[in-house]
Amino acid sequence: MPGPLRRAAIGFRSHSGWAALVAVGGPPRSPEVIDRRRIETCDPSVRGSKQPYHAAEPLDFAAGEAFLKRCAASTERLSRQALRSAIDDLHGAGYRIDYCALTLGSGRPLPELRAVLASHALIHTAEGEFYRDALAEAGRACGLKICGVAEKKLYERAAAHFATTPEELERRVSALGKPIGPPWSQDQKYAALVAWLALANYPSER
Repeated sequence: MPGPLRRAAIGFRSHSGWAALVAVGGPPRSPEVIDRRRIETCDPSVRGSKQPYHAAEPLDFAAGEAFLKRCAASTERLSRQALRSAIDDLHGAGYRIDYCALTLGSGRPLPELRAVLASHALIHTAEGEFYRDALAEAGRACGLKICGVAEKKLYERAAAHFATTPEELERRVSALGKPIGPPWSQDQKYAALVAWLALANYPSER
């Protein structure tokens, strides 16, 4: 008879059209990486969907708004499918996924859509939020708790939570990737660390 499922968390670091996914499980003080994959979050059949706000910028407002809604629907669908696939695989390996964790941007609220599309700087910010929002919504749809941590403060806040130094934490996060080998770049490290924080019951900043 199989034993009880072990706790685990899935972390994301998102980019335009894709995200690094890393799952960690085991004791919060000494977790291990149990999955790592790249997921695609934009539909290549929809022209411009990789950078939807850039594609919407030159359109008239109604057309741009409709295009963004179309892209949001496909990105949310792809995000849910990818997350559900990872959850199912990990469940089969004996893990119960409790959290969907993700690195966050600046956290400044965006203005209404017309103002966003009129500002190139805000377009970049909105696209980052667009993909992070889709992953968070996917986590909720899969019944997971959401844990978001500001990316610029990730190591600082994690070090405080684990009562260690950022330098020691960087060493430990680097070591987490050794058993599975490359790729173990900043994308995977950030995704792993935010998942580790979620596993250790860090309060979400989102």
